[in-house]
Amino acid sequence: MPAVATGSMVRREIGGDHICLLAFDRPDSSANIFDAATLDELSEHLDFVENDNSLRGLIITSAKKSIFIAGADLKTLLKQAQTGDMRAFIAQGQRTLNRLAELRIPTVAAIHGACAGGGYEITLACDYRVASNDPSTRIGLPETTLGLIPAWGGCTRLPRLIGADKAAEVILKGKLYSAQEALKLSLVDEVAPRDQLVDHARKRLRGGKRKPSLAPKFDQEILALRDHNPAPARALEVIKKGLSVSTQQSLVFELDAIVDLGKTESTQNLIRNFFLAGKYKKGSSKAAVPKVVHAAVIGAGVMGSGIAQWLSSHGVTVILRDIAREQIDRGLANIEKTYADAVKRNLMSAEKAKEGRARIVASTAPMELRDVQFVIEAASEKIEIKKEIFRELAMQAGPKTIVATNTSALPVGELADATVSPEHVIGLHFFNPVSRMKLVEVVVAKETSQETRERSLAFVRQIGKLPVVVRDSPGFLVNRVLFPYLLDAAEVFESGLDADKIDNALVQWGMPMGPLRLIDEIGVDIAIDIGNTLEKAYGRRDHVPAVLLSLRSRQMLGRKTGAGFYKYEGKTQTPNEALEEWRRTGAAGNGAIGLPNRLAFLMVNEAARCVEEKVVDSPEDADYGMILGSGFAPFRGGPLRFAEHFSLKKIVDEMDRLAESDEKFLPCEILKKHARDGTKFYES
Repeated sequence: MPAVATGSMVRREIGGDHICLLAFDRPDSSANIFDAATLDELSEHLDFVENDNSLRGLIITSAKKSIFIAGADLKTLLKQAQTGDMRAFIAQGQRTLNRLAELRIPTVAAIHGACAGGGYEITLACDYRVASNDPSTRIGLPETTLGLIPAWGGCTRLPRLIGADKAAEVILKGKLYSAQEALKLSLVDEVAPRDQLVDHARKRLRGGKRKPSLAPKFDQEILALRDHNPAPARALEVIKKGLSVSTQQSLVFELDAIVDLGKTESTQNLIRNFFLAGKYKKGSSKAAVPKVVHAAVIGAGVMGSGIAQWLSSHGVTVILRDIAREQIDRGLANIEKTYADAVKRNLMSAEKAKEGRARIVASTAPMELRDVQFVIEAASEKIEIKKEIFRELAMQAGPKTIVATNTSALPVGELADATVSPEHVIGLHFFNPVSRMKLVEVVVAKETSQETRERSLAFVRQIGKLPVVVRDSPGFLVNRVLFPYLLDAAEVFESGLDADKIDNALVQWGMPMGPLRLIDEIGVDIAIDIGNTLEKAYGRRDHVPAVLLSLRSRQMLGRKTGAGFYKYEGKTQTPNEALEEWRRTGAAGNGAIGLPNRLAFLMVNEAARCVEEKVVDSPEDADYGMILGSGFAPFRGGPLRFAEHFSLKKIVDEMDRLAESDEKFLPCEILKKHARDGTKFYES
């Protein structure tokens, strides 16, 4: 019988072969994480291992179903980052893993499940790594995506294991890899079936201690990093400096770097975003909701076909309906292309893609919808067309079928009024491209029932999207906050500033693309339609500038027609010279000084109004919705986090100044109140 010692976090077993097995098993949790208590307990086990001369090897493993070790406790890290207490915790981790690395006996990590950050760094302190071939096994160092660097030896040991070039790529990208991908990169030494994992680990121990690798060198210069998240550049600096010094000195570089990064607003925001992703993914409802297995999508255009493809790829059988045969054909071609791209990019296997395609039934004829759990209308953005569809669906759908609209700005309540069961109507606003955008705005109308709301939230989560609940009002959240920014950028263009100067200024500020290029991606005609809808509700701040009307009149609708603010040929874009003569009629250029803040303040103002008017339930909803839905610079934490860091008083003062010449800059009441009395949207 093996000798067993139990602890609160780590279980120790020693077999007759004198191999010690340390199994991480955090009580009352599906995950293993590193906190100070776990490190203390691991240290006690290492005391035992160091003092037992009969031991011939050590295996580190996990008793969890799908997680090896998920890394350091991020809640602790965020708190320490805010209080300046991070150094002691990181140093404790370094000391503990160093003890593991310096054991006289051979060590091996038997990895099954998620093995991320500090979870992978403990395996780097072992001589060997064996991973299970299970799909749940994902391995990597994602710290840079959180504004941090691997500081428990990741930036030091990985370059010495696989070479500096490959290590830098792994660390800077922050990706998690499958077991087979990890094997190709030499992140692990072997892949084995889950039920044979520990046996393979035991065999590895027979090889004795691993011999040190040759000193790693960069074979090629890695391109300079242009990123508002300073972590990748700092990680690269630590890797380079660490190559020519001892392991101990390199770990000091790691420690100094992560402590410096932890003090920054951008890192603290990126960690907060990580927790928000978990919150929206999980939800708070405990009610059991039946899984959706059958849905219908009405309209086979870009959005309809994108939604149908996404649902089918997540196990839902889909009826795709459109009155036009050519639209069905185009929609099916779009679906085929999305599946083919996913296979090409190794996001799914060819077999899974084939299964997904088989779940779609396309038709121009009306089909029986009584057994369908969800119907999603994705027809053109014309209220009368949508009302007619909803009247028909009310007759065809079953008594418990939820009828959803994918509208981006039209009133959901008005569509619900066209049905006999308005309590079953809701908005599910997907974003384009559906296969890449994670956000779905769940739009609750006045008569939407609580059951419909809960079933819709569960459905959105079931298909791997992140829902944000918004109240039915023009533009909902994302378009309402985004459009004053887009339309003002077009007005700045009219005043004489070049499109690429406007866009470059905002990209440098942290947006994924500039506002004028984004209008081209949305489509000039669609931008005008949304702007007109919003102007009716909100007035001057959503007024459509003349340049957009000029583009539309000449059928320059953006990327889809090959020209808008830019001309598009393949993947290249150049300023549209057709606008030069028209643009010169504008006033002298605005200048790019302060332009990003001018445009961002409009988003801050509108996001604050959404909180004030209870369009969203919380500042987090406004901020995270804008990060997911518009790409608002994640490291800035969303419009309201940015505003608090910038200074609410300074923003209100600047908007008051701008409002003297343009009323659209008038700050809303909640902004003025916070600026006046020193209160905030967030407590911390």
